[in-house]
Amino acid sequence: MPYVDGFVLAVPKDSIEAYKDLARTAGTVWKEHGALSYVECIGDDVPYGELTSFPRAVQATDDEVVVFSWITYPSREERDEINKKVMADPRLSMDNWTMPFDGKRMIYGGFQSFLEL
Repeated sequence: MPYVDGFVLAVPKDSIEAYKDLARTAGTVWKEHGALSYVECIGDDVPYGELTSFPRAVQATDDEVVVFSWITYPSREERDEINKKVMADPRLSMDNWTMPFDGKRMIYGGFQSFLEL
């Protein structure tokens, strides 16, 4: 079963197109280096909860939209190797991009799959 990296972040609504451009490039790079899949989703029905919610988790403001994304890999070991290659790929150099979101509020982590139906 695949290993999964998951991400939740807040993107300013006026930066969505810039984020999509970055995501398209990033997805191409990850896939070329061996990721099984690369998925980006823009929040459509993510209410601001009283205690917990996606918007609360990333401190999203009214002028931001929540993005939920994930990348799958054959294994954790392969993910680690793929990510080394991705981070060294010049197409994702921060010299080439202006970050269209506040990375300090991004939530991410790696997950081992245990069930797939």
